[in-house]
Amino acid sequence: MFVAATTSCLAELSLADALERLADLRFTCVEIDVHEQGNHLKPSEIAKDPLNAVAMSRPSQLLTCVAYSFDTDVEGSEFIEHFKSVCRLAKATKVFTMVIRSSELGTPFNAEVERLRDLVEIATAEGITLGLKIEIGRMSEDVSTITVLCDNVPGLGVTLDPSHFICGPLKGGDYDQILKYVCHVHLRDTSKDQLQVRVGQGEIEYGRIVQQLAKEGYTRALCADIATDGDIDQDGELRKLRLLLESLL
Repeated sequence: MFVAATTSCLAELSLADALERLADLRFTCVEIDVHEQGNHLKPSEIAKDPLNAVAMSRPSQLLTCVAYSFDTDVEGSEFIEHFKSVCRLAKATKVFTMVIRSSELGTPFNAEVERLRDLVEIATAEGITLGLKIEIGRMSEDVSTITVLCDNVPGLGVTLDPSHFICGPLKGGDYDQILKYVCHVHLRDTSKDQLQVRVGQGEIEYGRIVQQLAKEGYTRALCADIATDGDIDQDGELRKLRLLLESLL
C-alpha cells in the first residue's frame, strides 16, 4: 500500500496549482479529477483533444498519477464517448484505476447492472479497473447493494470510503463484506454527525482499515480526500493524514 491524495481536495484550484500544492505537501502519488463540472480535466475536452489531455495529466516528476475520478453530466451515447476517451487517456498514461459513481437512488437495479457491465467491458479492454465510489444518496450508499452489484458485474471494484458508513444513513454499519472488492480507498476523519472533522477527532480507525485491507491482499492507494473547509487548516490536515497513514505502512 502507498499514500496518495486526490485533486478533489483542491477543487477550487487549477489542475497545475493543485498538483503543485500536493507536491509541496510531500505527497508522491495523486488521483486526478476528470469531472465535467470541475476545474481540472474535463471528459468533453479529453474527447476533443486527447493528445493535449495526455500532456496535461502527466504530473511533475515529483508526483505519479495512480487513479482518475470520472464524472460527466451527459447521458446516452455521449456519456459512452466521454467514458471511452478517459479510458484511453488512462491507458496512455499508464493509470489502471478509475473511480466512477453509481446511479442515484431509485434507479432500477437491473438497469444499473447492465450499465455497469457495459462500463466494465469498455474499461477492461483498456486494462482499467473500475472502483464504484461509495456515496450517500446513490445506490452505493448501502453495503448490501454494493455487494450484489459486484457479484453481478464481474470485474467491478469498489472505492472504499468508510466515512459514509459512519455519518451516512447506515451509521455503524459493517462493511467487511465488500473489502474483497476494494481497488481504491478515500480517507478523511469523520464523526457520526459530520462527514469531515479534524484528523484524530473522529471515529475512523485507520490502523484497523489498513490491517483489514492487508489481509485481503490490497496493495494500492490510501488516498487522502480532505475537502476545503474554512474551519480547518487544510494543508495542515492533509499533512497530518499523510504522516499518519505513512506511519501505518
